[in-house]
Amino acid sequence: MYLASDNIGPVPDQIFAALKEANTGTCTSYGGDPLTAEVAGMIRDVFEAPEAAVFLVATGTAANALALATLAKPWDTIFCTSVAHINEDECNAPEFFTGGAKLTALATGDKLTSEALQSAIGDLAGRGVHGPQLGPVSLTQVSEKGTVYSLEEIDAIVSVAKAHGMPVHMDGARFANALVTLNCTAAEMTWKRGIDAVSFGCSKNGLMSAEAVVFFDPSFAWEFELRRKRAGHLFSKHRYLSAQVKGYLENDLWLDLARRANENAIYLGDQLRALRHVEFDYPPEANIMFVQFPRKYHQRAIDAGATYHFYGKSLHENGPEEEMLHARLVCDWSLAKEDIDRFVSLIS
Repeated sequence: MYLASDNIGPVPDQIFAALKEANTGTCTSYGGDPLTAEVAGMIRDVFEAPEAAVFLVATGTAANALALATLAKPWDTIFCTSVAHINEDECNAPEFFTGGAKLTALATGDKLTSEALQSAIGDLAGRGVHGPQLGPVSLTQVSEKGTVYSLEEIDAIVSVAKAHGMPVHMDGARFANALVTLNCTAAEMTWKRGIDAVSFGCSKNGLMSAEAVVFFDPSFAWEFELRRKRAGHLFSKHRYLSAQVKGYLENDLWLDLARRANENAIYLGDQLRALRHVEFDYPPEANIMFVQFPRKYHQRAIDAGATYHFYGKSLHENGPEEEMLHARLVCDWSLAKEDIDRFVSLIS
């Protein structure tokens, strides 16, 4: 009963098959191999963006931080939500790789809003050389609270950013899950709305260690290449990153995995809604949900082997057994329905 994260699941067999196919003979190092060029073309096809610059790295933190460093100057500020992964979970990597650009983290709950962004921009007006300059906007799709930006919400945020000459980055750690929810194309969720760069997440959706960064304006390509190398994120045996992504994209495996994860979350969410003592903090729209239920049921589930994250108060603090405690539940593509049923039975 592993509901802690979609990072903990297994790697699909198709990925190992792609790695095995790549693991023959010798080829050019540092991304100069034919497989890397093929994968870049596959990603351009996914985004319907034949001129896009595509690069692979091994981690989501590297993808976000290096993409933002390419878009931001050291004296800029990067706008995001206070719960954004770049703000809470990346050990100040964006600040480090940008050479000092700060984050302006807006307390907007689960998602950035165009109104909050406009207000924050207004707060910086008139400070001139004494204040941070307007840098990129970064939004996370799926949001850190399990909600999904609608295309209209993206339009509104991008409209504000572009009115001030600010680029927009999408942290797509769960990009495929959002795409399945919205039932749209990758192009419709990104460059057709004015998104400039995407961290195209793969690891949370089944891969071993590969992420992609996509710039729709190829003029950013050389700077990103330099930053990736300087930061130590250019792999010598790059073909093994590329092989993973090739297996991921072939036959739309990436979308199939995301559908399975989302369907697991729908199945879990439907059962939890039937329990009167379970409350949802946010409407679950992809494969993550934040819920609360009494301490005694948490204790029963944990004692039986369930694994998931708490936030707020600790389960181990003394407190009444009816006290409502919060939890984050994440459904992986490989999660068995039997495990979901068992978890629900424990908290019923």
